[in-house]
Amino acid sequence: MKTYKIHLIRHGLTEANLKQQYIGSTDMPLAAVGLSELQRLKCENDYPRVDKVYSSPMLRCKQTANVLYPSKDITIIDNLREIDFGDFEGKTATELELDPRYADWAAGRISAAPGGEDNTDFAKRLCIGLNEIVRDMMASNAEHSAVIMHGGAIMMLLSSCAVPRKSMVEWTCSAGSGFSLLVTPSLYHSSGIVEVIDYV
Repeated sequence: MKTYKIHLIRHGLTEANLKQQYIGSTDMPLAAVGLSELQRLKCENDYPRVDKVYSSPMLRCKQTANVLYPSKDITIIDNLREIDFGDFEGKTATELELDPRYADWAAGRISAAPGGEDNTDFAKRLCIGLNEIVRDMMASNAEHSAVIMHGGAIMMLLSSCAVPRKSMVEWTCSAGSGFSLLVTPSLYHSSGIVEVIDYV
């Protein structure tokens, strides 16, 4: 039976990443250091050869896709965008440490930042986005793809539908890196499960 490989890759660094700000819905470009770091990684590593490249609609992801896969057209998957942090958008943990709402959110006592997207809705949206990719790969006979998305989105997606089963924090990856997935159609269609088989 034919299987499909999907390589999830986190976008390069932005100024917000460097400042440790919560940035989800804000459409920030890559920082200069983020661009140079991606170019260095590309020179020093063999990124997977792919038939198709998919990306979150956010600029930082599209820029990363253009650096890593300059000869490939990019298919935008809107459902891969990062979570909206609502009232916490653009702020750091230090700035929020005295806000009791932040303490509740960080501890998992509430599932959404005030005015932001609920974690359950976020997970469902990402799974829908992954399904869009799998269906498109099957329809276009593409066996290997790269998906450029956000660190938090990778963590949430894999903790929701990947084996081996791990917590969100165990799926953390650095900028320009990520995880390779194996999609077996019979398993995926029956359970929505994908298998993590390697690091990118």
